[in-house]
Amino acid sequence: MTNPCDRIGTVFLVGAGPGDADLLTLRAARLVMNARVLVHDGLVDPSILAMAPKGCRMISVAKQRSRHTMRQEEINALLVREALAGNDVVRLKGGDPFVFGRGGEEAEDCFAAGVPVQVVPGVSAAMGAAASAMIPLTHRDAASIVTFVAGQCKGLTEQNWAGLAGVGRTLVIYMGVATVDAIAEKLMADGLSPAMPVAVIENASRPQMRVLRGALAALGPLVADNKVKSPALIVIGDVAGRGDMMELKQVLESAQ
Repeated sequence: MTNPCDRIGTVFLVGAGPGDADLLTLRAARLVMNARVLVHDGLVDPSILAMAPKGCRMISVAKQRSRHTMRQEEINALLVREALAGNDVVRLKGGDPFVFGRGGEEAEDCFAAGVPVQVVPGVSAAMGAAASAMIPLTHRDAASIVTFVAGQCKGLTEQNWAGLAGVGRTLVIYMGVATVDAIAEKLMADGLSPAMPVAVIENASRPQMRVLRGALAALGPLVADNKVKSPALIVIGDVAGRGDMMELKQVLESAQ
């Protein structure tokens, strides 16, 4: 159903970055500040939502493990329905909409319904988290390959991760907090050293950010003992230990 003017709105798939509002792109900030309909995930920081103008219709589609307020198919249908009613829709997602953000699925359903889509990339959670923790995902002396994987998905144990982590490689795991024990066992079974450095970055770029470091064999206890909660990313590889050295250097320099 369309409005009387037969106007079809545009759906803007916007990356909100890892959390800090200052990491929004200029275009993302402008869209949020002028939004009339804003559909947002639960990972979008409240400081970013507060940038929306008075009168903006805010629709939360926040998801939690084992409890979705709205299934993905329903979210897709919501975007289409709003656009066909003549509304421009800002679909705000944590990180980047095309990196584990299901932006591709939403774009496909919009295109199928004749709804125009524009994608506004954001600082991905992996890039933002690593930068906040002073962890270089690549380093001439440590890693020339970076791989992103989802740690919370069907058939995790059957997936072949062989070669994704190890010497000269960095593995970044999204949504892995609930499955850290299986992840550690899987990687060690594939031959990765139990002593391989790991870092768990919780609430990246936000005031309450925590960076926990350890070894692969102790990844499960590291997460459990510190009661880590999402949003959190796991970095595995030699680079995970380099941020610790840089943070120490900054502390020493500031004390001089």
